[in-house]
Amino acid sequence: MAAEALMAPGRRVVVAEAMPTPARKFLMAGKSGLNLTKAEPLSAFARGIAGGSGGCLPPDPRGYLWTAAGEFGPEAVRNWAEGLGIELFTGSTGRVFPVGMKASPLLRAWLARLRAGGVDLRSRWRWVGMEGGWQFAAPEGPRVLQPRVTILALGGASWPRLGSDGAWVPMLEVAGVAVAPFRPANMGFRVAWSAPMARVFGAAVKGTAIRAGDAVSRGEWVITQHGIEGGGVYAVAAAIRDGAAAVVDLAPDLDHDALAARFAQPRGRLSLGNWLRRIWGDPARVALTLEWGQPLPSDPAGWAARAKALPLRHAGPMGLSRAISSAGGIAAAALTPDLELRARPGVFAAGEMLDWEAPTGGYLLTTCLATGRRA
Repeated sequence: MAAEALMAPGRRVVVAEAMPTPARKFLMAGKSGLNLTKAEPLSAFARGIAGGSGGCLPPDPRGYLWTAAGEFGPEAVRNWAEGLGIELFTGSTGRVFPVGMKASPLLRAWLARLRAGGVDLRSRWRWVGMEGGWQFAAPEGPRVLQPRVTILALGGASWPRLGSDGAWVPMLEVAGVAVAPFRPANMGFRVAWSAPMARVFGAAVKGTAIRAGDAVSRGEWVITQHGIEGGGVYAVAAAIRDGAAAVVDLAPDLDHDALAARFAQPRGRLSLGNWLRRIWGDPARVALTLEWGQPLPSDPAGWAARAKALPLRHAGPMGLSRAISSAGGIAAAALTPDLELRARPGVFAAGEMLDWEAPTGGYLLTTCLATGRRA
């Protein structure tokens, strides 16, 4: 996005790409449909973006979703993608996707536009230092560039095998750039399940609500061998990661009294599991009730209270390598409002290198595009 903003007749723009092919994490995002943005007003969209531990991005959306040419938020992203010939649609939750639900057609059109604009893409060019010029390890041997302006878009530290391995951190720290430690974001949580939970591994949990502090998620999530994952968890993951106690409401559309009436059904000769299956009609809810509901209640009111606030017991977040994105990165004090490194005039940074985070749902891609354009 930075290269597209810079390309112009008579201006030489080089993209040094460390991987054999570009945009591998972009393509990975496309495997789940490529959620480009979310159809909502810019002011509401901006509230979904947190400044991270260093408060890198200011609360005013002009800090990162605006450029000298104007705003670059959800509507601008739609116009940009459609300008590349990509037809889009908006889902029921406001998320915006390509009609083909793939990243590759957009990427091909985008790279073609850059080539036509004179952008020189050099693959397998890995940045290794910046003393005496920008040093690269390239297939043809060591290379040094002396650009007038440099924009770093090296990613955070999630999905390292796709290229964003955080290897740039020590080089910038030596240059005097403050970097907040990376932490997983949009990640699942590890759970040491009891043996009976194995029968519901892979089950989708639908129609529940997870509450953590002030954050609430009604999205779907999945029980896995290692814990819990999925969009419903990711939406509240930052709050849980930062210490908020989480509870699951197994019946958010029923009030306490209506739920207590369900639990008032006589158990008779039924086993506890069969009785709960009759009440819930869902193996995943039964399993979670037995797993996280201990000590089990003894009366309908107690069962209803437990089901409305089932403690989400976990053993911490899953690691960076499994996270959708990362928090942490270049801290606020190290950047000007134009995303220029104070310690290195003429060097700018964008994307997940910066200390910010946002939930899945279009916020991540849009903000990466916007910061690249702004830088």
